[in-house]
Amino acid sequence: MTALKTVLFDLDGTLIDSIRLIIDSYHHTLEVHGLPPRSDQEWLDGIGTPLRVQFAEWAHDEVQMEALIATYRDYNIHHHDSRVTVYPGVVEMVHAVRAAGCRTGIVTSKNRVGAYRGLRLAGLEEAMDVVVGADDVVNPKPHREPVDRAVAHLGADPASTVYVGDSIHDMHSGRSAGVRTAAVLWGPFGRPALEAADPDHWLEHPHELVTLLTA
Repeated sequence: MTALKTVLFDLDGTLIDSIRLIIDSYHHTLEVHGLPPRSDQEWLDGIGTPLRVQFAEWAHDEVQMEALIATYRDYNIHHHDSRVTVYPGVVEMVHAVRAAGCRTGIVTSKNRVGAYRGLRLAGLEEAMDVVVGADDVVNPKPHREPVDRAVAHLGADPASTVYVGDSIHDMHSGRSAGVRTAAVLWGPFGRPALEAADPDHWLEHPHELVTLLTA
């Protein structure tokens, strides 16, 4: 098997624990706009896809879509720094990956502004060679385009690249792009939710990624 030289990461649910805030931001948005509520699980099922995908059911035109997104982002940004944390061992893991000689990047369904805010909170902004957000692509995850874009930007070989994520959308995107996939189990999804995507690797703890690279 080809040695790994490039590691791409999802952000929410993989490097930073922002899931409760994301779900609460969705709940807040529907409430503000007088729309029927959804369950936590319904929102969770769509995590890993962009806001436009999540709000498609209620946005009947572009004006309404922009209003929903604005409400979501206002709430999310206001509470972001006080409610988002970094998963234990993640910062050390990223630095160890880079120390092993690998290039690193973020492939997220957040827009770039939100992605950089999360990276700054984690102290990892300078540790990423590329950031691909939802506003950088036409076809978001689970389409292959976001991963393809990151690979192309780095001039990486898909065969020596792994995409590390927590959702089935991450796994499908990476698989379609021809890179290896690694499913993390410290995020919001357990093994049963991810098995259908047949990840190449399972990671129960961040340090296991470093072990994978140096094995």
